[in-house]
Amino acid sequence: MGAALLALAVPAGVQAQALRGEVGAPPPVVTPASTAPTTDRSTAPPPTYTPMRPMSESIAAMVNDEIITTYDLAQRMRLLIATTGVQPTQENLPEFQQQALVSLVDERLQIQELKRVQKDQKMTIIASDDEVQDELASMAQQNKMNTDGFLAALKTQGIAQDTLFEQIRAQMSWQRWIRGRYGSRLRIGEDQIKATQARLIADASKPQYDISEVFIDASRAGGMETATKGAAQLVAQIQQGAPFAAVARQFSSSSTAAAGGDAGWVSPADMPAEVDAALEQLRPGQLSQPIRVKDGIYIIYLRDKRAGSGQTLVNLKQAAIALPADASQADFDAARAKLETVRSEIKDCKTLEATVAKTPGVVAGDLGEAETGDLLPEFAEAAKTLQPGQLSQPIRTKVGLHVLAVCGKRAAGAAQIDHDQIESRLTGEQLSMISRRYMRDLRNSATLEYR
Repeated sequence: MGAALLALAVPAGVQAQALRGEVGAPPPVVTPASTAPTTDRSTAPPPTYTPMRPMSESIAAMVNDEIITTYDLAQRMRLLIATTGVQPTQENLPEFQQQALVSLVDERLQIQELKRVQKDQKMTIIASDDEVQDELASMAQQNKMNTDGFLAALKTQGIAQDTLFEQIRAQMSWQRWIRGRYGSRLRIGEDQIKATQARLIADASKPQYDISEVFIDASRAGGMETATKGAAQLVAQIQQGAPFAAVARQFSSSSTAAAGGDAGWVSPADMPAEVDAALEQLRPGQLSQPIRVKDGIYIIYLRDKRAGSGQTLVNLKQAAIALPADASQADFDAARAKLETVRSEIKDCKTLEATVAKTPGVVAGDLGEAETGDLLPEFAEAAKTLQPGQLSQPIRTKVGLHVLAVCGKRAAGAAQIDHDQIESRLTGEQLSMISRRYMRDLRNSATLEYR
């Protein structure tokens, strides 16, 4: 069914409305064209004009017997243009029409599924009018407007408030359902988090890139060639001044779309090999051409890059027993046994001091953050090999026995690798994958007709 979306020509009424300028006024929520991608938005109202409602509406598509009209399609195209800052032309109108229709079909399928679940499980999932209004108010605030001013700015471009309301309602409701149904079932294991931490630490010696991304899912777009063509048109529009973040929010299938495509700092192996190769050739401030990967097309904007660091910073705490260098074997064995017992009771860095305080003769200490090369030789090897959250075996020094706890680890000049941030990132990636699969199944089982 996906291919049918792309084969559909722009309905004559929709195309005519677009070419008459009814969908092409300067957007109220983005800046005018500039020479580089930007996320800044303007509060100045656009020029006003009187939008023309078509004298008659025809059917653009049927989604399980629910109608999408040419008016619905034209409205969504206007909204896409207004919120991305892309100016409509003969060349990019088919891309807008395709994205608008795909989005409308997906939202109809989502709301239909949520209504079914509500009925079967006797629960409320679909966002209420008040919840939609609250989200709309938040959007207006982000654009430094009040709600009335925000809606008025859209109205000057011929966009009915119901068009934005229903998009917000579908997005809010679907995200709530996916997170509510699957979020509590996901189990991000400590082994996954530690493996990610270890990989990030290992990658710290490699070049790192601060990027924004747009990912065009070929299966959703209707094929690789169509995705490639659409991506090329988006690149051209971004180069002409369309804000990258706005384009990402409307066109990207990546989990970063909600954040305007902001993927943060990435290292080689975080992205597909084809993207890594492109990143090596880009300079900060540059936009890539479409990058073809196995399942779609990437567009990358490189904000900054930095060379890898050979130094590693570790944040350490310790549990220790004072023991002179000439202590007897019996004293050494007794101290080791006591320290191993304490070690088994320590759950994490946050509770280390409180746990140690329960055992007389054992002291806790916060060693702070230091480069591994500056540590005592006895500590350095353990600090290099342990991952955040891990404890060393008892280590003998001239002054005693020590158990080290690695509370944090990062490359010099890089941000601290945070356990909770990694867990949140892995959870978000899994929920995004679940949502895409869910939507694929809904499309495959739906009855879709295009007129």
